[in-house]
Amino acid sequence: MLSPVFKNTECVEVIDFLQTLVKAKSITPDDAGTLNWLSEQLGSLGFEIERIHKNGVNNLIASRHFGEGPKLGFIGHVDVVPASSNGWKADPFSGEIIKGFIYGRGVADMKGGIAAMLSATKKLLKQELPTIGSMYWLITSDEEGEAEYGSKEIAEYLASKHIVLDACLVGEPTADELAGDAIKNGRRGAISGRINIKGKAGHVAYPENSINAAHISGKVINSLAHIVWDRDEVGSKTGLQITGLKVNNSVDNIIPDNCEITFNIRYSHNYSSAQIREVVEGTLGDLHQFLSCTWERPCEPYYTGHKSDNCFLALVERAIYQTCGQYPKLTTAGGTSDGRFFSNAHTQVIECGVANATIHQVNERVAIEDLIQVEQIYHAILKSYYLE
Repeated sequence: MLSPVFKNTECVEVIDFLQTLVKAKSITPDDAGTLNWLSEQLGSLGFEIERIHKNGVNNLIASRHFGEGPKLGFIGHVDVVPASSNGWKADPFSGEIIKGFIYGRGVADMKGGIAAMLSATKKLLKQELPTIGSMYWLITSDEEGEAEYGSKEIAEYLASKHIVLDACLVGEPTADELAGDAIKNGRRGAISGRINIKGKAGHVAYPENSINAAHISGKVINSLAHIVWDRDEVGSKTGLQITGLKVNNSVDNIIPDNCEITFNIRYSHNYSSAQIREVVEGTLGDLHQFLSCTWERPCEPYYTGHKSDNCFLALVERAIYQTCGQYPKLTTAGGTSDGRFFSNAHTQVIECGVANATIHQVNERVAIEDLIQVEQIYHAILKSYYLE
């Protein structure tokens, strides 16, 4: 049952959009029909629809051209992480409303953002048709997985058509408590490493005849934990965490001749993945004869700062102030996002969405008030971008 405050047409519409999306079990990379539904919705609003299918991943590119002028892209994903019913107050794919919250897998990450932007887009086009610029919807079903055939493919497709976006709004959940209290103007990079240590086996009673790989691993871990990341700045810190330590030794009287260490680094936008590798490998230089290091899953950081002219970051900040009465906190914290595929020297990328406190958790939920506020923020952004 909806509260009377939520019973106006616009509120009901954005709630209905979100419930429709959540009821689709779109676990990566299956879009479960959500992209067909979005294609129908956007097609009815005059958007041209293109689809890219690759290696089981479905992607949507919807565009509407109003005239000459700047190009804005809305970036999002319909895929979600798995969910069983254990511990949930409602079926995770029901979109049930309980005490002012919509429950379901993906309501926050990030079907709530998609529903809010769809409602905001409809509202914009009903009120006053823009006469300048273009709008792109760029939606994938491959964000929660390896992200090899989703937004990366979309970005490459746009580049092949010589389409350069001026700004991108990513609908990821960014708020700490209430929509608009925090946005992301970048993301830290991420990279994983695997170190294999080779020692020399022997009897524990005669350590002088052996090289203990486990003991070397302690030196390696200590060195990694004490790296000073001197390019960091406030709001964008680098952190290295050991994620695994394995010694293949089944008995207690043999000195182990091998050890594997795995680690992950989330790093400041002031570094590239190549620079991160250089720092780590340089730190371990004294031990290089005992080990080899391989690198996995590099995700480059991105960052959008303020600029003097046509600043999208400032536009988003003003839209949030107009809607919420306060300016948002800027942060680059958290994991990676698909924003990295679209950010470049020309394209400003900003992430703004609902609260992220329950994403990927049992009882993932979004407050209806939060959903409506995000829709209002998006509408203010669109009005400012196209009409003012």
